[in-house]
This record gives sequence, structure tokens and C-alpha cells, in this order.
Amino acid sequence: MQGMISLKKGIRVWLVVFMICLVLSGITAFAIETELRWLLSWWPDRQLKIYEWLQKIYNAVKATNDDYPFIAYGYDWLAFAHIVIAVVFVGPLRDPVRNIWVIQFGCIACILVFPLAFIAGEVRQIPVFWRLTDCSFGIIGIVPLWICYKKTRLLERGERGEVKRET
Repeated sequence: MQGMISLKKGIRVWLVVFMICLVLSGITAFAIETELRWLLSWWPDRQLKIYEWLQKIYNAVKATNDDYPFIAYGYDWLAFAHIVIAVVFVGPLRDPVRNIWVIQFGCIACILVFPLAFIAGEVRQIPVFWRLTDCSFGIIGIVPLWICYKKTRLLERGERGEVKRET
């Protein structure tokens, strides 16, 4: 019984960490221009390629926001989507075994970051180093989800009595 409680607690901790990171990642889309301005003002080495890329992004976002502010509405929906996806993880937070499909969905989404980054990134002329940065979110995201998935499978076997009980 103690093992089952420990598994549930571990699943919940990892899911909460994942959900918080997903929400924070989404919220950053709301104020992208302000965040980029702050980041660029703080950046220590302005000779690096990444600084040039971030400056280019900032210039594009600023010009777009100045001339076509309604385009930023897409960023608002991006942020909203992150928050809604995080809310979906309340299901496995409450009952991981019954809602394991949500964890599987999250793992699939993390894997799909790679083809999107490399296909759309090529089409949109995104530098390779930035596509790899985007891919890192898929790698970082799948770690807690994979841990949750494995623990949920153990929990499922334990609930069916397939796991030997600790004495």
C-alpha cells in the first residue's frame, strides 16, 4: 500500500512540475515584445549569433505590433493553448491510470516538436541553432511525462494485484 501511495505522489509531483512549466511557457507568449526588449538590454555579448537572431526577432515583432497589432492575437492564442493543454493534465493528476492517455498524448506532442521544428523551421528560414532550441523543449517535456508514464503503468499493475507487495 505504501508503494502505491509513493507512486501516486511521484506521479503528481512530476505532473505538477510539467503543468507549471507548460503554463509558464505559454504565458511568455503574451508579452513577447517586452520580454525580448528586456532580454536584449541585459544580453552581455552582442557579437554572438544568437543576439543577432534575437534582435532580428525583436525588430520583426515590434514592427508587426506597431503596424499590425492584430497579428499578436496569434500569440495570445498560443499562450491560451499552452494553458488549456496544462489543464488537460488535471485528469491524470486526479486518476493517472484512467487518464494515462493524456500522458501518452503529451509524450507524442513532445516527439512531434522535432518534425515541426525541422520542417516548418526550414520553410520559415529559422536558423538550425534555434530549431535545436525548440527541440530542447520536446526533450525537456518528455522527461517528466515518461517518468509519469512508467510510474502509472506500475500503479496500474499494482491496482490489478500484478505487482508483488513489499513486506
